[in-house]
Amino acid sequence: MDNQTGHARMGLIAPKFQFTAVARNRLRRRLRELWRRELMGTVPPLDVVIRARREAYDAGFAALRMQLLAWRAALA
Repeated sequence: MDNQTGHARMGLIAPKFQFTAVARNRLRRRLRELWRRELMGTVPPLDVVIRARREAYDAGFAALRMQLLAWRAALA
């Protein structure tokens, strides 16, 4: 969704999926770091909501990065 702030913003949803709070927080930290390092400066001024799927809990940092970069490539 477009926004008027002039920069991209991210909302993050990490459902429980019968995982612990530690696992949810780890996933959130990974996604926020990927957003900050890889996407924030390259995405047009949009409000983006990322809803993590069950598979994301088991995915490594590299796999999450590949998925987000593929999304960014599809956006352009």
